[in-house]
Amino acid sequence: MRTVRFAEYGGPDVLELTEAAEPHAGPGQIRIAVRAAGVNPHDWRTREGQFRRIRPIELPAGVGQDAAGVVDEVGDTVTGIEVGDPVFGRGSNTYAEFAVLSSWARLPDGLTFAEAAGYPSVVETALRIIRLVGVQPGQTLLVSGAAGGVGSAVLQISRDRGIKVIGTAGPANQDYLHSLGAVATTYGTGWVERVRRLGRVDAALDLNGAGVIRGLLDLTGDPEKVVTIADLEAPMLGIRFAGVGGSMPEALAEAVDLISRGKLHIPVHRSYPLAEAAAAHTDSQAGHTRGRRVLLV
Repeated sequence: MRTVRFAEYGGPDVLELTEAAEPHAGPGQIRIAVRAAGVNPHDWRTREGQFRRIRPIELPAGVGQDAAGVVDEVGDTVTGIEVGDPVFGRGSNTYAEFAVLSSWARLPDGLTFAEAAGYPSVVETALRIIRLVGVQPGQTLLVSGAAGGVGSAVLQISRDRGIKVIGTAGPANQDYLHSLGAVATTYGTGWVERVRRLGRVDAALDLNGAGVIRGLLDLTGDPEKVVTIADLEAPMLGIRFAGVGGSMPEALAEAVDLISRGKLHIPVHRSYPLAEAAAAHTDSQAGHTRGRRVLLV
């Protein structure tokens, strides 16, 4: 099968489209014929070797966690799903024609494979960091870098829960944030004062690591009310870095519920063929995404 792999840590150019043996579903797993794979910051951070001290991997290695496709193999102990069912979920080495998933859900009606591939990790992350920061209905949550995949999910989940959101993004994404129910303002020079004029901030999330941590701390007045998923230096200020740890099956179930009720939609900003995984990583690292980037297989 065709798959994207890298033999050494480095920039996007280390990614190669190559041939590899097909994986097979073990107990509690399914295998899918991949139709689309989500592109996440975790993917290029792994490729760069940012996690090698805490989670070393054997090289050469595959890439990708999120995918959507059609079930073509069901492992032992798996029930409630059959070959031919359309699903989306999280697994490993999903930049490939076939991938094994460890968590999955049936594709909700009306959702394309490309759209579905963008949901698993961002919804799980959004649910986890909203819980970690402790924001409650009626309070105000500040989201820095709100237009990307995780931000899109945070804004819509918060709106469904009665949480007011102030979101920062570039000028081109202000209307997009408004469409998701947020009060929007731009980042850049003077952003702290612009936010302050919009009202009290009870909690804050840093989604893009753009050097905003001290400003978020100033606005909330409490490091326990700030969580980052992007700034590795934040713990030195007493601010939590939210890595992994949430329940993907629960997140997928909640995603299906929100999507089915018309409360959650994460657009596909751009799709790429599998052979252009390096370009997808380059664009993902550059930021300024509205929604998600996906690879089509």
